[in-house]
Amino acid sequence: MTIATNEPKVSVVVPAYNPGPHIEKLISSLLRQSLPAEDFEVVIVDDGSTDETPARLDALAADQPNVRVLHIENSGWPSRPRNLGIEEARGEYVFFADDDDWFGDEALERMYACAKEHDADIVVGKMIGHGRGVPRELFRKNRFGVTLADAPLVDSMTCHKLFRRSMLLAHDLRFPEGKRRLEDHVMVIRAFFVARRTCVLSDYPCYHHIRRADAGNVTATRLDPAGYYTNLREALDVVDEYTRPGPLRDRLHRRWLRNEMISRLSGKALLQAPEDWAEQVAYEVRDIIRERFAPGVAAGLPPRQRAVAFLAEQGRLGDLRTLAEWETGVRATATLDRRDQDGAVLHVAVSGYLRSGDDLVTFVDDGGRDVLSLPVPEIDPDRVEATAEVSRAKMDLIAWRKETNEEIFLPVQSRTERVPHPDGPPGAFRLIHHSTADIDFSTLNGGRTEGTWVLKARINNCGWTLDAKLPKPARVPADGAPPAPPAQTPPAQSLPLHVRLQRRLRRLISR
Repeated sequence: MTIATNEPKVSVVVPAYNPGPHIEKLISSLLRQSLPAEDFEVVIVDDGSTDETPARLDALAADQPNVRVLHIENSGWPSRPRNLGIEEARGEYVFFADDDDWFGDEALERMYACAKEHDADIVVGKMIGHGRGVPRELFRKNRFGVTLADAPLVDSMTCHKLFRRSMLLAHDLRFPEGKRRLEDHVMVIRAFFVARRTCVLSDYPCYHHIRRADAGNVTATRLDPAGYYTNLREALDVVDEYTRPGPLRDRLHRRWLRNEMISRLSGKALLQAPEDWAEQVAYEVRDIIRERFAPGVAAGLPPRQRAVAFLAEQGRLGDLRTLAEWETGVRATATLDRRDQDGAVLHVAVSGYLRSGDDLVTFVDDGGRDVLSLPVPEIDPDRVEATAEVSRAKMDLIAWRKETNEEIFLPVQSRTERVPHPDGPPGAFRLIHHSTADIDFSTLNGGRTEGTWVLKARINNCGWTLDAKLPKPARVPADGAPPAPPAQTPPAQSLPLHVRLQRRLRRLISR
């Protein structure tokens, strides 16, 4: 497509409603962009703000030629401002940002370059969460030219992405208006289906996504279960429109079952919710499982989540609470078994496991298949079979930078050990994970290594993805050389690894 010379490369569309000083981070990040100001525009739609926001935005637009502000009557939700932003945008690509988030300094330049190099309709830039979750596995690596069928794109359903404007216009992609939930899911899942090419840019932190402590953003209030799950069904309708019954549809449906249903009936989310509200959620989830999902949807979940889906479908709210109480005690534990340094390279070996309370998470070999042991009666072993999940269980090593909350997956060699449970029933065992990594601070994160780094172990095991921090933070200077490791080594570290693990298990069991 030929772009006129007066058209910017990127339009950043921002709905704004009473953000107060929280919008300053976004403004500052836009003014710092490495993409020249003449190459991008900012379209801010003030949704009837009643604080100082209108005056602040007008002053910004008067000072910055590439900033435009629209003032509208309050619509009560971000959808109408975003839709107006699409109509007003002149850029080849459009990025939707929130008024309390912010960009990495090179975000627009990098995402636009990625879009042009790969002729992409959508670019998903790496997101950093601050007080809120963001997709993790999606950003493990760069992904160029992927689809919903061959990449975990469905894990990212928010609209904070770069979209080709001509695609939005050609397919009439808009956000459903009115006060409703999951409006971005309906738009984004359709965009993923119609896009000719989608890229994921994972080697630079493009977008910082925040959940404010004051819960000031409009979608932070507690959801109404009936309305919420009615809106969720609309996203499922889009999936059904573009897929046939089968594995792909089941996998996509599974995203909403896992993230929007099971997550609200598990752990602290369930225990801290008002009882009547949790009961309404459980009934809504039960109805969707029965009415909308094929058997393969829940069957493809890990055993812990499969058990929650089963209990929800059966309406067993009491057992859901029992399982949630047990689950709140599940956590990851990891030990740094070896740390050697060779110039700018650190060599580390880590062992880790999941535990609940004073005991480790336990499995049972039930006649050749592995079953997850859960504290809930009358569950068919098929619902908690974990054979495939046990074989896939692993421990990643993550470098986390304190200053930016950025995570880097390290290349690791890993293995998982089955350790018999000496006091458990016949066939009972636990999983111990072992991972090693060579961390080159001269090349890590594209050479952007200055700052305070923490090594974390991330255990992926049967539906849990839990982190354990390892050594104290290490300050890395601009030259990329990490500080020297401690000279002393605890005497116990000289014992063989399997001996130390067995001793640790015996101490846990004897408590």
